[in-house]
Amino acid sequence: MTMTGEEHTGGPTGPWWWARWRSAVLDGSLALVSALECGAEGVPFARDAAVPLWVGVLFGLLSGSVLLVRRKWPIAVVLVAIAITPAEMGFLMGIVGLYTLAACELPRRVIGALAGMSLLGTMIVTFVRVRQSMASGDLTLGDWFVPFAAVTTSLGLTAPPLLLGLYVGARRRLMESLRERADSLERELQLLAERAEERAEWARGEERTRIAREMHDVVAHRVSLMVVHAAALQAVARKDPEKAVRNAALVGDMGRQALTELREMLGVLRAGEDVAGRRGAGVPLAAVGEAAAAAADRAVDETASGDGPCLSELDELIGQSAAAGMAVELSVLGEARSYAAQVEQTAYRVVQEALTNVHKHAAGAKTHVRLAHRVSEIAMQVENEAPPEPGSASAAGLPSGGNGLVGMRERVAALGGVFVSGPTDAGGFRVSAVIPAA
Repeated sequence: MTMTGEEHTGGPTGPWWWARWRSAVLDGSLALVSALECGAEGVPFARDAAVPLWVGVLFGLLSGSVLLVRRKWPIAVVLVAIAITPAEMGFLMGIVGLYTLAACELPRRVIGALAGMSLLGTMIVTFVRVRQSMASGDLTLGDWFVPFAAVTTSLGLTAPPLLLGLYVGARRRLMESLRERADSLERELQLLAERAEERAEWARGEERTRIAREMHDVVAHRVSLMVVHAAALQAVARKDPEKAVRNAALVGDMGRQALTELREMLGVLRAGEDVAGRRGAGVPLAAVGEAAAAAADRAVDETASGDGPCLSELDELIGQSAAAGMAVELSVLGEARSYAAQVEQTAYRVVQEALTNVHKHAAGAKTHVRLAHRVSEIAMQVENEAPPEPGSASAAGLPSGGNGLVGMRERVAALGGVFVSGPTDAGGFRVSAVIPAA
């Protein structure tokens, strides 16, 4: 018979072909009752067949015990029940056998054929026995009673177990189908959970990268200018005291600005840690990334308010580099107009980081900053000439993390733009970016 999903999951634990001991005990009990019934019915059978009594009893015991294998060979049990029907034996075996046969996963034509044979056999035997009883005078009813008794008896012994077996079999198959669907759904949910975890890990990595890029853009440029001014201050302290005082003031202003912005970002991170300590969860990187970006651009919502860096601040940015001793020129082509906040911020950051790289790697080199306003895009280019001789270069010794160009490329690519950087034939370096206006 069909095993349930639980039995499939746990595996067979009973003896021989039984999945559980409970099933074995049930079949053994049914077989014992059927053997006793057939043994008792073997007494009149032996008397009618004119055979020794012990032969009839033994025949009944052996026939009834066949019910023991109903789960293994249900067809054999039904055939034996049909075979002993003329002897008026095996009523229990016939009923249980038909039920087991109908509940099995056998072709419908096999179940229908065996059920029809059982129905026909029972009908014939009942018809003959009732007719003999009426002929002997045991029954005094009319002739109509013979076919009525045959039909009702055969239907009563065949239809109920057959219909009950079909219902139980269909219910088992439905339960197995539902259990398989539940298992499949559980596997799908597990797979979705794994994919969600992968996406979350990827998102956390992206947020870490974005936080690092924002901190780099905020701090690196100002600190680089501070180091350059400090080196210049050291060089002119004795020769030009007034210039040294101006450089010292610039260093102080830039240091205060860098500290303020750095303190804002560290405050965001610490606030996230405090919330995590209260809730027992990790710092939400998405919130930290948004807040860090806002602190970097000096606004809570830089996109909506427009308080972040914009193209109108390029003159101030270039002025700071010029004050640090860089020979820098700005040229603007096309009619200036306003762009989306993210576009202007990205363009500003590209120029800012490119100038920072000039301070680091080509101190003293003449630099050209070009900005072009086009119909559907904005283009920017920062190109420096070959640096002067090492003897005249700044001795600031600025370190480089190697992330500036990577950060610029990521920013531009996020807006669907194109970023190109590389050395020039004249020994300088060029950074170019084109960003869609929309």
